[in-house]
Amino acid sequence: MTYLLDADVFIQAKNLHYGFDFCPAFWDWLDRANLDGRVFSIERVGTEIRAGGDELAEWAAARAPMFLAPDQSALLSLQAVSEWAVAADYEPAAVSTFMQVADYYLIAQAHAGGHVVVTHEKVATTPKKIKIPNACIALRVKCMTPYEMLRVERARFVLPA
Repeated sequence: MTYLLDADVFIQAKNLHYGFDFCPAFWDWLDRANLDGRVFSIERVGTEIRAGGDELAEWAAARAPMFLAPDQSALLSLQAVSEWAVAADYEPAAVSTFMQVADYYLIAQAHAGGHVVVTHEKVATTPKKIKIPNACIALRVKCMTPYEMLRVERARFVLPA
């Protein structure tokens, strides 16, 4: 199974649960899972993270291979994602915003490649914002939280004895 991580996974990990200073094992696990071909994100997420100008930005800048460029199939999937967004019951401003942010491209890449989207976002019923899980459900793209991914992958952050 290949996972595509949303920006919020990296940002919340840094700010909350897996800070670089007290849980480097999380970041090491991401590196290993990426080298094994299981964990990636997309260029637009990488760009968003690098714009932060912080420790996470430096980390992302040193890991260009983690952030995939869109391939031809992802570009074709953009059409399927945009058609769904336009036809769904969202306000025009929500659709316009969605098609300008990384979420749109993340879902298209996952849709094209049969990947799992990993995000902290939850399903929402508001017509004012398109949430990743809503799009994933509609487009039959698997979506899970980072904690679900870590459990499925049996990640272990254990101190040496």
